[in-house]
Amino acid sequence: MPYDNIEEKEYALLAAVDTGEYDIDISLAELAELAATARIEATVQVTQKRADYNKATCIGSGKLEEMAEHIKAGDINLVIFDHELSATQLRNLEKACGVAVIDRTMLILEIFAQRAHTREGRIQVELAQHKYLLPRLAGMGESLSRLGGGGGGGGGARRGKGETKLELNRRHIRRHIQNLQEQLDKLENRRNNLRDRRKKDGVVTVAIVGYTNVGKSTLLNTLTNAGVLAEDKLFATLDPTARALTLPDGRTVMLIDTVGLVRRLPHHLVDAFKSTLEEALFADLILNVCDISSPEYTDQVQVTNDLLRELGVDGTPVLTVLNKADRISVLPDAPGKNTAVISAKTGAGLDSLLEKIAALLEPSQRRLQLLIPYDKGALIAKIREEGKIFSQEYAENGTALDALVDRKLFSKVSDYVVSR
Repeated sequence: MPYDNIEEKEYALLAAVDTGEYDIDISLAELAELAATARIEATVQVTQKRADYNKATCIGSGKLEEMAEHIKAGDINLVIFDHELSATQLRNLEKACGVAVIDRTMLILEIFAQRAHTREGRIQVELAQHKYLLPRLAGMGESLSRLGGGGGGGGGARRGKGETKLELNRRHIRRHIQNLQEQLDKLENRRNNLRDRRKKDGVVTVAIVGYTNVGKSTLLNTLTNAGVLAEDKLFATLDPTARALTLPDGRTVMLIDTVGLVRRLPHHLVDAFKSTLEEALFADLILNVCDISSPEYTDQVQVTNDLLRELGVDGTPVLTVLNKADRISVLPDAPGKNTAVISAKTGAGLDSLLEKIAALLEPSQRRLQLLIPYDKGALIAKIREEGKIFSQEYAENGTALDALVDRKLFSKVSDYVVSR
């Protein structure tokens, strides 16, 4: 259920309530970038310091009147709030402003809808849209059209005795959410099978994660000639892309680009795109890319680290990649083994980055002491073919080997390891 493409230029008023929870100026600057990515020009900002949000309208009555005056005086046809709005707040704000009102989450969903190209990506977007829409149906007016409507009574649904249109729409959306989740589960099973096959075949994976618009796709393109869209926009990449990368030691690994992150990404959006982000969960190494030229680059690193913990990534080595070094005049001190300073655009520092990737990855071969049962003779032939056997002796329970074992065979010989 993707959004309709917006051909006519939209002009928006950005609104926010500053309760002291976060830096409102940084958040609004990012909201303006998000709007621009969705082809919306933010022309006015209205903010208010409050201890908490107004339950009816989020913002106070005086500021609401100021917003209405800005709308009447200019070409503004949209209001975007930097917070999630309830059904009641949406309804009251649209009534007071006389134009469509959306919030930060709806804007991100709009961008996701524009940029999802794979079947799985489109299903993820539609599922997130419906989950967002369901509790807000009663309050959504003009903004409802941006989410593709309320579902009507499609799919052969019949209105029962005394059932209102709102109840009918809710029932229809719940059924559609279930259907979308089932489709996503099937695709997830396929993806898990693909990951299992990669592991079985000894494929090493390196996941590129990080804040949106820090140059992750540019890095993938520079290293692998992937030809991935790399725009100076937020969420330029939504669907994961995997390409082969050859390291200085001759090993070939799979480099995977993932969707970018933003501050305060709502949990249900994280849930909707876990399948994309899970590439990091199963990776052998994570590249946490940030924009070193940004004053908030340390926050970018923290946003990513927090999400990795939320996903359950634990124990996987992380290499912090400080990108866009070409934009700063003074480089940081010599980084350690877990940090690299690069410019994906100019190629500066990439040789050092590749060396550090190779050093942090598990060796492609291990020397192991094995006791292989006699009925697994074919496995010995495989070890000899893809690795090296230093000594071989026949014991009562099987063949004892001192061998250099290729990564592809680690899982097959793990039950027969005597010592490492």
